[in-house]
Amino acid sequence: MPERRLNVAVIIGSTRTGRFGPVLADWIAAEAAKRDDFDIDVIDLAQVWLPDVLPERLDGPLPQAVTDLSPWLARADAFVIVTPEYNHSFPASLKNAIDWYVDEWKAKPVGFVSYGGIAGGLRSVAHLREIFPGLHAITVRDSVAFPHCREHMDDEGRPKDFEGRSAAAKAMLDQLAWWGHVLRDARRRRPYPG
Repeated sequence: MPERRLNVAVIIGSTRTGRFGPVLADWIAAEAAKRDDFDIDVIDLAQVWLPDVLPERLDGPLPQAVTDLSPWLARADAFVIVTPEYNHSFPASLKNAIDWYVDEWKAKPVGFVSYGGIAGGLRSVAHLREIFPGLHAITVRDSVAFPHCREHMDDEGRPKDFEGRSAAAKAMLDQLAWWGHVLRDARRRRPYPG
């Protein structure tokens, strides 16, 4: 019988003081934990402290923070990126984290929870959708967006429109699960050629 549970890494992309990412990461992790097919890890880039300067090549000795995070990403069968929108795009901390790794992203699905002003972080997601295919990762179609996010959360850090956001989360997580199982099964049958 095939293994049903997928390892899903929820990555908090912002490292700014006062960021809203941890609240949304906790929320989407709780939504994912309602399912019987996900094991969840939350990775906070503010706690990882990846170096800002990358070497010319990634095939030599790497900084300890990079090697420490690598097994967490490698173990993941799928990712959910929680990203704000800064200046019409995603934060530099997230791009830095993406660029430190290559094989860890390959042939795995990526979903998005975004937040920000009027666009709800969707411009960040649009830019990320251009980057992940270059790493041989698949982005799922549906995402969850929180425009003017702080205005739409209650005092306990939950969305005020809980049912609407939960429905969006379910659609995104269903797609993530489908792709996660398909791609994990394919990776197990044969190594990804990219």
